[in-house]
Amino acid sequence: MLEIALDSDEEWDSSRSWLPLVRKAAQAAIAESDYPEIADADRPIEISVTLTGNDEVQALNAKWRGKDKPTNVLSFPMTDEHDLSRANLVQSELLLGDIIVARGICESEAAEKDVSVEDHVTHLVVHGTLHLLGYDHHNDRDAADMEAREVRALKRLGIANPYGIPA
Repeated sequence: MLEIALDSDEEWDSSRSWLPLVRKAAQAAIAESDYPEIADADRPIEISVTLTGNDEVQALNAKWRGKDKPTNVLSFPMTDEHDLSRANLVQSELLLGDIIVARGICESEAAEKDVSVEDHVTHLVVHGTLHLLGYDHHNDRDAADMEAREVRALKRLGIANPYGIPA
C-alpha cells in the first residue's frame, strides 16, 4: 500500500490539492519501474514529498550534493535493490525516501516549456520517484532508460513527452 507524506510551504498554492497529483505521479513511476508490485503490496510503502521554495532546495543541494545552487527536484533514496525486491513481504513500513520540489524553478521551467505547473510537478515527481527506485542518469545508457520510463509514466497520466524522444 503506497502512502504519500506530503508537506508544502507557503510558496505553494494552498487552494490546489497537491496530494492526488503527487500520488498519481508516484504510482505511474512505480508502474514503469522494475518493481511495479510495490504499489499493491500489503506492506506500507512510503514516499515523503516536500513542496518548498528555491532557497530551501539550494540549502539542501549545497549540504548533500556540494552544489550551492537551487535545482528543480532533489531525491534522497532510503532503500536499495535488496529492499525493493523484498518490498512485497509483510514487514514494517518501507520508506522509499524523500523528494523535494522547488517552486520557483518549477514555475520558470514550466513557462519555458509552455506546460502547466501541475504537469511539470507531475514530471518532477515521476523523475524523483524513479530516483528513489534506483534509476539514475549518470551515463547515456542509464539516462535513456530513465527518460523512457518517465515518458511512459507521463503517458499513463495523459501528459506529453517532455523530451521529444520515443518511449
